[in-house]
Amino acid sequence: MQKIITGIAAFAFCLLAFTTSNPFIVTGKVIDVNGNPVSFATVKIKGASSGLSADANGNFSIKVNSENDVLIFSATSFKELAVRVGNQKNMTIVLESNQPGELKEVVVTSSFGIKRTASSVASNKQRVSANQINSIRQSNINNALAGRVAGFSVRTQTSAKLGTENNIRLRGENGLGIAGNQDDLEREGYDYILENAFLKVKDNPLSTFSIDVDAASYSNMRRFLNQGQLPPAGAVRIEELVNYFKYDYPQPEKKDPFSVNTEISSCPWNPNHRLALVGLQGKIIPTESLPPGNIVFLIDVSGSMQSAEKLPLLRESMKLLVDQLRETDKVSLVVYAGNAGLVLPATNGLYKQTIKAAIDKLEAGGSTAGGDGIKLAYKTATDNFIKGGNNRVILCTDGDFNVGTSSDAELESLIEKERETGVFLTVLGFGMGNYQDAKMQKLADKGNGNHAYIDQLAEAKKVLVSEFGGTLFTIAKDVKLQVEFNPAAVQGYRLIGYENRMLNKEDFNDDRKDAGDMGSGHTVTALYEIIPVGLSSNFLKNVDTLKYQQEEKFSASAFGHELMTLKLRYKAPDGNTSKLMEVPVMDDQKPMQNTSTNFRFAAAVAEFGLLLRNSAFKQQANYKDVISLATHAVGIDKEGYRGEFLKLIQSAKTIAKKVERRKKNAEFVDEEEEETVSANR
Repeated sequence: MQKIITGIAAFAFCLLAFTTSNPFIVTGKVIDVNGNPVSFATVKIKGASSGLSADANGNFSIKVNSENDVLIFSATSFKELAVRVGNQKNMTIVLESNQPGELKEVVVTSSFGIKRTASSVASNKQRVSANQINSIRQSNINNALAGRVAGFSVRTQTSAKLGTENNIRLRGENGLGIAGNQDDLEREGYDYILENAFLKVKDNPLSTFSIDVDAASYSNMRRFLNQGQLPPAGAVRIEELVNYFKYDYPQPEKKDPFSVNTEISSCPWNPNHRLALVGLQGKIIPTESLPPGNIVFLIDVSGSMQSAEKLPLLRESMKLLVDQLRETDKVSLVVYAGNAGLVLPATNGLYKQTIKAAIDKLEAGGSTAGGDGIKLAYKTATDNFIKGGNNRVILCTDGDFNVGTSSDAELESLIEKERETGVFLTVLGFGMGNYQDAKMQKLADKGNGNHAYIDQLAEAKKVLVSEFGGTLFTIAKDVKLQVEFNPAAVQGYRLIGYENRMLNKEDFNDDRKDAGDMGSGHTVTALYEIIPVGLSSNFLKNVDTLKYQQEEKFSASAFGHELMTLKLRYKAPDGNTSKLMEVPVMDDQKPMQNTSTNFRFAAAVAEFGLLLRNSAFKQQANYKDVISLATHAVGIDKEGYRGEFLKLIQSAKTIAKKVERRKKNAEFVDEEEEETVSANR
């Protein structure tokens, strides 16, 4: 009998093995509980060291070994889900958010912070809706609204308790938003942005600035909107919003590293003005043709990096880049907390599992000796320097340095010194609550590098996979632009954005002056708002006629139909002498409907930035027009980034309306209180 049972069991086992061992493809879609796609969710077989990512619409396709395989689905801000394959060849996967709902006790902090007690993490059973915020004393809300100083954090705390365990955090600056149970928003550092003003051509005929390929401001702005908050004005750098997107400019035809493109039409937010677009397209170098890479990851593992959107997201992001490495590349891993240390010496890109294993072992804890880490990372890069190669340090941090060399001036001086070694710098920012945006910007600028903010794994994929060459390989450094306007056609102008990239006119010809760098395949777009000759404008102020200067008169045809002349200077990545390009721009204004999708989409993004900043130059800008302009200029959107932008516009519009209502309610209550006080006197 026992032999019979054993035989049956063996037969069943063989039958099971036969029916489940054939590999097959499983397809499907990852969505959230509301039916929205979860873009770039990670899908992997349980036990496998790596997996793949869904696309922007949540669609995936993965090869499994058998019906017994278990698929693991994960995404930033969502709970991980394990699903046995079985006989399913098409799946719809629903991920639940891991962000707890709104909390119970309310502590309102003026301007930027609403501090939450530690006990709120442990207990979140009782929740309160956003509408119940109105039960807070309106004077406290008004205090938060009053902290609207663009780019500064003001942490004067006033509190009104509704319970004993949990808090709701409010944030005020451009407006008031509501965040759920997340890390304490102790401080985030943003520089004050003094917007470029309109300038008279007869007084200021030259406009000179450095290019900027950073896009950190866009993903950071998205993080705020996804939390139901308007971003602080200091976090909105319009040029970075515009340059987050790819534009369909032609590839360079000559030996120059980029093509120069221009387009002119009416200005969407003031039809009496003109809008001039200047677009650069960097030469695309295929990944296999890129020079060998010597990459040093410099990882912040201090205590401030413990939360889920910091070190855990950082680890997964780094592994995406590791998957792109070639046999000609090598990677080192330097970490810093209270001290700095080398945890992985230079390792060939073929040994991906070795590199990933070192990444998986990273744990957070301790203080933040960022200066020591930078020194060791650059030393490691120079020790393994590849002549003619791509030598780069990738700094991954929240920027909250607090031990050793930590002041902005000290760190900038250190980076300026180290860049002379020929090692470039990429700065990847992570986290919220103490994110030091201003410091990250300065480090990237001084280190001949670029700056990105990683708010989700999808953004890591964009920066480190889709834009691998542009992020990590420089095709031109110290790229400067200088525009000379024709006074016969242009009365005044304003460069939109690039406030922290402005140069003196003398800097254009000075090869010692540092400027921005351009990577393989990068596009750079700049927009000028132009006031034509003969138009009366409140933006242009008159001064008394000068006694000793002769005012030169120009006829409309003095320089043909030129609107302006565009000059560019750039150096080769390993060069010290700049090359000059000069392009005359004709006054060929097109009707808006005849402009390219490049022009219309860039204009829509710029107008959106003006609204987010509540700019003094927004004029007739409004969300309805932004949505209309962007919707008709999406064009080919394979990655889904432009489609996502349309959703963000709608989110900002909704939040802005709520902010305005709360502000009016607060003002009304204040008036009532004043009347009551007067009546009781």
